[in-house]
Amino acid sequence: MPQEDVIKTVMKQYIDRFNQDDVEGVLSLFGEEATVEDPVGSPAVEGKSAIAEFYKKVVNGNTRIRLEGPIRGSHGNSGAMALQITTSAEGKTISIPVIEVMTFDEQGSIASMKAYWGPGDMVIK
Repeated sequence: MPQEDVIKTVMKQYIDRFNQDDVEGVLSLFGEEATVEDPVGSPAVEGKSAIAEFYKKVVNGNTRIRLEGPIRGSHGNSGAMALQITTSAEGKTISIPVIEVMTFDEQGSIASMKAYWGPGDMVIK
């Protein structure tokens, strides 16, 4: 099981690489059999190839992540963080407060990412 500092470091790298529009860097943090459920309740994206397609759409030079508090570890193989996602579409700015929970494999790679947010959380201006 990865140590808490490894989990927090990888989660911080996820934010940094996302904000640098580094799709390959983001993907390098995931294990081969990882899953992404964004938002929770939608069908999970399974496997690195499918995850690559997902992130190629959202790491687009237009979307940014801001950490809203400290990254939290656990007594196990997971961590959580509160984020503010901001993007724009059709001339409008969209902000979404999100809680992301990630689990990690033995190598310290992301095994799963779940993003908790709902339609009522979106603010469109």
